[in-house]
Amino acid sequence: MTPSIETVEAQAASFRSTFHRLKDEIGQVFVGHTELVDQLLLCFFCQGHALIEGAPGLGKTLLVKTLSEAADLRFARVQCTPDLMPADVTGTNILVETAAGQREFLFQRGPIFANIVLADEINRATPRTQAAFLEAMQERRVTVFGVTHPLDAPFSVFATQNPIEMEGTYPLPEAQLDRFFFKLTVPVPGVHDMAEIMLRTTGEAQGRVGRAVDLDTVRSMLGLIRQVKIADEVMRVALTLVRATHPDAAEAPAEVKQYVRYGASPRAAQAIILAAKALALIDGRYHAATEDVRRVAVPALNHRLILNFHGEMERVSATSIVERVLATASRA
Repeated sequence: MTPSIETVEAQAASFRSTFHRLKDEIGQVFVGHTELVDQLLLCFFCQGHALIEGAPGLGKTLLVKTLSEAADLRFARVQCTPDLMPADVTGTNILVETAAGQREFLFQRGPIFANIVLADEINRATPRTQAAFLEAMQERRVTVFGVTHPLDAPFSVFATQNPIEMEGTYPLPEAQLDRFFFKLTVPVPGVHDMAEIMLRTTGEAQGRVGRAVDLDTVRSMLGLIRQVKIADEVMRVALTLVRATHPDAAEAPAEVKQYVRYGASPRAAQAIILAAKALALIDGRYHAATEDVRRVAVPALNHRLILNFHGEMERVSATSIVERVLATASRA
């Protein structure tokens, strides 16, 4: 049954109000970077995962923890180190004694079973431990000793990494990078924001975050995004952008052909379309537009491009290539 126009407008207005209420609550603790907060919330409500990159001390952990508190969701932090084992993430079976005096194995859940999981400095974990996140991020379940355990919704993994410290790190494999909905970069705050941070962290007044939404509201918002309509021509724009990241495609600009070895996968198109639908709701619309697609293209694509030898040697950034793809597409 197709909902009435009044129902559609009410749902869009409710989504927008809830989104901004949650964003405002996060702003009580996390200072500035409104675009970063918007993108993080987009990723969360689309039930995606985000790779958050930034230098130490910029509030990456604080941002994710504040989101969980404002949404009143279960939060778990995994501090990734070289000695972290897969069972430390997923959980394992332990031998316990029952009330009847018998012994049996009981599954002890790991931190991956939270609603919001922070994988802090994920590139410090070994490839074997990084692989423990793969099934959870894609299938939203965990298999331990042949038994599958589903994860509760909502579920998002927010992983952080430090871009300047390379010693003792393990590069994330392409299969894992592709599972991240967005890659977000935390910039250094400006003087005004820095002053506000100092007031909140060195003065008497401490920022406090309250509950902005409840679990039922969050779950209803997750389902609403997929109901947003997207016209065929808008979808074609998203698909053309993804296709243009492949060096063998006719749509690819010269920079892609010169510096890219492999382009983005279909998961990138899924991320762009879902995020565009969420942006439409935030703007009070029930249909995604071309501008929505363009606004989310960079965080959805910049971590999915694999540069070739020339691109790596010339230190070409994937973000600059994506921006070139966008500029070329706008003239098409």
